[in-house]
Amino acid sequence: MAASVPVVGAWFKTAEGELFEVVAWDPSDGVVEVQYFDGTVDEYDLESWSELEPRNAEPPEDWTGSLDLDRMELDDDLDRPAGGQHGNPLDEIDEAD
Repeated sequence: MAASVPVVGAWFKTAEGELFEVVAWDPSDGVVEVQYFDGTVDEYDLESWSELEPRNAEPPEDWTGSLDLDRMELDDDLDRPAGGQHGNPLDEIDEAD
């Protein structure tokens, strides 16, 4: 089976089901840089890329995989009103005048 062509911004799955995004592709050097859903970054030459047997995949609905965020923290941040508990940093500038 021919390997999928790397495209920056495209999502793929390995034969084992690991989800990753192509974050850089240099055709002149034949190097593909990827970031897995868990945040791990790796680099492959074209031979190694082919051995991954990458298949096109849809981007994940839960984009927090590569971020070190607890789902509860994210929900709290989304529920907090604009400016949050930290206040608006522009207010501090206005007060200094």
